[in-house]
Amino acid sequence: MSSAEEGRLKGSRILKGPPNAGSDFLLLDIGEAPPRGRTDWLTSRIRSAIADGTLPVGSRLPAGRVLAAELRVSRGLVTEVYQRLADAGQVAGRGRAGTVVVAAPAPAPSGASTRSGGPVGPAGLPAAPVDPFAPLPGVALIDALRAVPCRIDLSPGVPDLTAFPRTAWLQAERRVLAELTPADFGYGNAQGAPALREAVVGWLARNRGIRADPGEVVIVSGVAQALALLARVLREDGVRRVAVEDPGSLGARRQLEYGRLETVPVRVDEAGLDIAALAAGGADAVLLTPAHQFPTGVVLDGERRRELLAWAAAGGLVIEDDYDAEHRYDRAPVPALRALLPEAVCYAGSVSKLLAPALRLGWLLVPPRLLDAVVEEKRYADLGSPVLAQLVLARLMDSGELERHLRFVRRRHRRRRDAMLRAVGARLPGARVHGAAAGLHLMVTFDGADFTDTALASAALALGVKAHPLSWHRVEPGPPGLVLGYAAGAVGDIEEGVALLARALRRIG
Repeated sequence: MSSAEEGRLKGSRILKGPPNAGSDFLLLDIGEAPPRGRTDWLTSRIRSAIADGTLPVGSRLPAGRVLAAELRVSRGLVTEVYQRLADAGQVAGRGRAGTVVVAAPAPAPSGASTRSGGPVGPAGLPAAPVDPFAPLPGVALIDALRAVPCRIDLSPGVPDLTAFPRTAWLQAERRVLAELTPADFGYGNAQGAPALREAVVGWLARNRGIRADPGEVVIVSGVAQALALLARVLREDGVRRVAVEDPGSLGARRQLEYGRLETVPVRVDEAGLDIAALAAGGADAVLLTPAHQFPTGVVLDGERRRELLAWAAAGGLVIEDDYDAEHRYDRAPVPALRALLPEAVCYAGSVSKLLAPALRLGWLLVPPRLLDAVVEEKRYADLGSPVLAQLVLARLMDSGELERHLRFVRRRHRRRRDAMLRAVGARLPGARVHGAAAGLHLMVTFDGADFTDTALASAALALGVKAHPLSWHRVEPGPPGLVLGYAAGAVGDIEEGVALLARALRRIG
């Protein structure tokens, strides 16, 4: 658009209004634009926002008529701006979805080079290379690995995300929205929506043998928040040392340590946590995964359970992370510890391994003496988890859709587990497999090997495969190994991924 054309539009089609009209979008103030250069100015502002990451790829621009009205300019001016950006390949029209950012400029700095497929910074520039296996203090190792691109991801802890029940979720969401009153869109109960707390009680009774009252349930943003809340409450209650399984979840251990609790490693063997070592360690509480120990997959056996409950009855506190107990294939279900000694067990679970981690929905049951303090911590943390998602999940639980989904994904996960077992047996004959009867991952160890598992994981990543080195989840040293997730990948990817692990092993051997 020429300056003369823009001037004519200014005289005839610009909406009347104050000279400093502006938009919340990018905090645009039309008063900053030169009188005969508004098109160039607006184009430059949006282009700069795309370049610096303020508008990342996938962002939707305001509708042209909306932005024109907010800036008190003609709709034709905004249309011209969007067309310029489209011609440059930075935005594209998506029909009813509007105009969307599809590419960011990536001018490489002089003399710089970048590896194809590597991570990029917010402006599209190559980011500094990250070695997620470097033992740097304070680095969030799992987050660093998650951010690195790869061809095949065998990281543990993720279910089959392609199986998310979109249709059932949308149907439940429509029914929920149809029944809500305007008041229901206000702030919810910090302890959780009553409907979901009631649904969780039913779910736990049917699937985990736990009898509870909805008033005992606190809805949380996943087990990570459950541990964060407990860490603060327990510290106020005088607890300073919490025993953890070794090997055990790195993320859970870090969560407690972030809450300024000292973690005391207690070894895990074929029968589960060593209760005699727990009693000798002097910890006030213990965090464990008794139904399917992470990462070994062992079940806390009957004798150890009796010993643990005796330790708890004598004053100890048990934190039970029931992270994936629903996923079992070759063994009978194992009752939750909370069902046996509710007054001494804090029980945490979520739908992250059943539906999707993105939902950030879970539940926490605590002994009565801790309940008020936990609810208070939850209130000050976030005023409560998102209510709409809670009500949809409650509908899925109450309708039986969640059980149907569980039966469906069990069959898919079993096929993928079987594929990984066959591939490991064929490609990694020197590896010992642990924990195949349940869960979403396998642990493999290489007894007597003279390499480090971080070296193996790094070599695998160079070939495009992600896996967790077992040493990440250890405190005391042990044989090298890998923790391999199978639930989220197709059978062909699993087979190829294990073949590439074998190639990586030969490279470092």
